[in-house]
Amino acid sequence: QVQLGESGGGLVQAGGSLRLSCAASGRTFSNYAMGWFRQAPGKEREFVAVVWSNGITTYYANSVKGRFTISRDNAKNTMYLQMNSLKPEDTAVYYCAAGSNSAIYYSIISYYPYWGQGTQVTVSS
Repeated sequence: QVQLGESGGGLVQAGGSLRLSCAASGRTFSNYAMGWFRQAPGKEREFVAVVWSNGITTYYANSVKGRFTISRDNAKNTMYLQMNSLKPEDTAVYYCAAGSNSAIYYSIISYYPYWGQGTQVTVSS
């Protein structure tokens, strides 16, 4: 089992920045690909970004590419999502998830067996 906990959400104006953190405990953090997903009110949960266990390979949703940066610190068992140039449409509950490295299934929700409880990000216009 891997236990995940997000932090860093909040209210920010459009154009602002936030950094989300995801702290992991349990099984070896460095073995897992770590992803961020988000769910806006009335919408389905969607993929945001993923970083492989090596900390080097990353993938992003087109909607956040160039604005968000995912990273991880395996020594601290923590993953981060730096969000810049935030837009009102980024408003959502953000979830971190742990799974396996995959260049094919990285955006598929069911591919990740472990999830955090989520943190709210609200971007005002």
